[in-house]
Amino acid sequence: MPDPLPPRTARAANDAGRPVTADQLVEALHALVLTSLDDDQAQDIVSIPLAGKSSIADHIVIASGNSSRQVASMAQKLAERIKERLGRTVRIEGLPVADWVLIDAGDVIVHLFRPEVRSFYNLERMWGFADAPLAAGGEA
Repeated sequence: MPDPLPPRTARAANDAGRPVTADQLVEALHALVLTSLDDDQAQDIVSIPLAGKSSIADHIVIASGNSSRQVASMAQKLAERIKERLGRTVRIEGLPVADWVLIDAGDVIVHLFRPEVRSFYNLERMWGFADAPLAAGGEA
């Protein structure tokens, strides 16, 4: 079993204040990302598991917004929620134009697109998930 996280980080992920493992924190972050995007009416949410396949992250989440304004808003709200609930500061790239915004939350990387930009880059295909059906709640 992985070592527990430092108490400050653990409390951020666990309301009871009990230590949690790094794996539990990753899953809490992943769940928060999916919930936040769903709450903000993101479209076509796809989650690609990378654990054991890549060292860059444990999950990549890809979603679309109807406009640049919605994409930017979803990115900013997600960053605020991660900071508030997990105490993590994320890096955001692409906000000024907001055709494609990348949010690097460490263990979870989020790509938010306008639909036509998403279809052009087709990241799902690059990761081998082009034909993966979406499960209930938008997860692949």
